[in-house]
This record gives sequence, structure tokens and C-alpha cells, in this order.
Amino acid sequence: MVDQKVNLNGLKLKNPVLTASGTFGFGEEFTDYMDLSRIGGIIVKGTTIRHREGNPYPRMAETASGMLNAVGLQNKGVRYFVETIYPRIKDFDTNVLVNVSGSTIEDYVETAEIIQELDGIPAIELNISCPNVKLGGMTFGTLPAEAAKVVEAVRKVYKKHLMVKLTPNVTDITEIARAVEAAGADSVSLINTLLGMAIDAEKRKPVLSTVTGGLSGACVKPIALRMVWQTAKAVKIPVIGLGGISSASDAIEFLLAGASAIQVGTANFIDPAISQKVAAGIVDYCERHGFQSVSELTGALILAENNIDCSR
Repeated sequence: MVDQKVNLNGLKLKNPVLTASGTFGFGEEFTDYMDLSRIGGIIVKGTTIRHREGNPYPRMAETASGMLNAVGLQNKGVRYFVETIYPRIKDFDTNVLVNVSGSTIEDYVETAEIIQELDGIPAIELNISCPNVKLGGMTFGTLPAEAAKVVEAVRKVYKKHLMVKLTPNVTDITEIARAVEAAGADSVSLINTLLGMAIDAEKRKPVLSTVTGGLSGACVKPIALRMVWQTAKAVKIPVIGLGGISSASDAIEFLLAGASAIQVGTANFIDPAISQKVAAGIVDYCERHGFQSVSELTGALILAENNIDCSR
């Protein structure tokens, strides 16, 4: 039997598969399609201190091997989550994490404080990397000092596991990772979406109402994989890899590159049971290759002696 358990700096998962925020709703929408207890956890959609309408339509567009979204963190606010959503999902037989975003540092802090009081939420994912909001979001995640300020402020009030989601829209993601690690992050998740755009040539107009949006899906996987590999070598805290994962093979690549766990995102829209299939596929891989535990896969990439590391 393969030991599937993963320990992310105190956050214990039954296996390394999580679902990415914004692609899995609150989890309850998927219970007709899969058994949530078969995965390590779910990360619910982005939550802010106050109600947000999000961006105007159209705010989603299909692209080659991926999709663009500019939803803009539409949600009913953290208090609605606490009063209405949390009672319905708190007894799921898996870890439930909340993705926390904000326009100011004070927003992040207040939201984290409120969620900390929920016994059934063992961790938050601090979103300092969303490219679809006009204030906050990616603004905090592109500069090491600003990223550290947010994490340090939240760390002072939030005592459970603090995962920080990083943006790929930077020159060197390892600088941001090291900054949030020093500020108190327990783990980092990467990558969030890449900033992209689409144009309707016949109309000579942008497809999205916001012109630009976040690119996700299979097309971003090589970039995400490279950034996970670089970051895993740069920090001591666990790295959670995401970006274009749509199969067990994809997930295993991220683990080999140094990730301790992974998140399945856009693929949930194509196959709502994909995360459960990915978890089963990782076990099958371990059995075929003689690994006794899933954690043995982390960083197990074999490099030839003549490989040249061009990452720096």
C-alpha cells in the first residue's frame, strides 16, 4: 500500500491533491460527480471582506489550450460565507481552505481574523496574485517588500496554516517566495494566472470587458512547472504546484520538480471528477515505480551530470 499522506508544515492532507480556488466553487457543486473524501482538500473561491460584484460581462473567453478569465473575485463577502456557506461545507471529509483576497492590507487582516474563528477551516490561501482586480491582488504580489508586508500583517493575527499564492507576472518569482517565507508564510502555492488578452478581429474589439485577464489551462503548464522547480530550490517551506494540471502525469511532473502537493484548476471545468482521478493516478504511478509513499516523489527529478541549470 502506498502512503498517500502529505504534511505541509503542519497541514495534514490524506493525499497531495487539492482543487484550486475559483474553479471548484464551494465544493458542494461537485458532490454529484465525485467523492470529496478521495482528495486532500478543496480551496473555496476567493473571499473578501465585503461583497464584490466582480467585473462586467463578458469576463471569460476560451483560448488555444486554455482560457482567460476576468471574473474579478465576485463573492458575497466573508460574513456571508461564515453565516451561509460554512455551515453547509464544514463537515466535508476533507480539508477545506479559504482563499482570502483584499484591496488593502487591513482587508486581508480582517478577513483572516474572521475565518480563524471557524474550527472547520485549518488554513487560508492568501491571494496576493490576482490579475483581475483594480485594487490590491497582484499589486501586492509583484514586489517582495509589498508581499512581505501583507503576509507579516496577516501572520500577526492568523495562527493556523498560512499558504500564500504567488503571481507568475514577475521577473523572478523566487524573490517573492523568499520574501513571504521570511515574513511568516507556512507554504507557497504557484502559479496564479498569467496576464493575457484576446481580440475579436472581426469586431476589432477586446473579447473581455476588462481587455486583459488571467490565462490558465494546459498552455501555462511549462511555465508553471519551471517556476515551481525554481521556487522549490529557493525556499525551505513546502511548495504547492498548479498551472495546467489535467492528468496524473501532469501532477507527478510537478511533484518531481519539487512540489509537495498540487492543485487542479481549469481541468475541473472539463471533467468535474478529474481531481479524484489524478489522486488515483498518482498512487498507480508510485506502485509501478516502487515508491512507498507519495512524499518520496517530491524533488525526485533526475538530472544528468551534464545538465546546465539556466534558471538564474
